[in-house]
This record gives sequence, structure tokens and C-alpha cells, in this order.
Amino acid sequence: MDHSHSHGHDYGHTHAHSHGPASPHPAQAASWSILRMTVVTRLGAALVVSACLWAVVWLAMR
Repeated sequence: MDHSHSHGHDYGHTHAHSHGPASPHPAQAASWSILRMTVVTRLGAALVVSACLWAVVWLAMR
């Protein structure tokens, strides 16, 4: 039995861009940025994330 047939589905999926195909996307305003944080704040955030991940590992191994 031969099941080789092409599926030429066109769902009309288009993207409306407001810039040309060769230009990059325009910048968007970010509510926060890790680049705007101070070094101490970044280190603190990294410690919190690390502690949370270690807690997940610790709970998984129990």
C-alpha cells in the first residue's frame, strides 16, 4: 500500500512586520534588565537562583 502523498496545507499564517526584511526588529522597552542591575544585585540574584536549583536537586534526591 502506497501512502506517499504530499500535504500542501496552507493555513494562511502570515506575519505582519513593520520593518523591512533586511533591517532588524525595532528595540522594545524592557521593564527590567540584568544589564541595569548593579554587580552586587546580580550576584545576589545568582545566589538565590543557585540556592533554588540546589533545593530542587536536594528534594529530588530524598
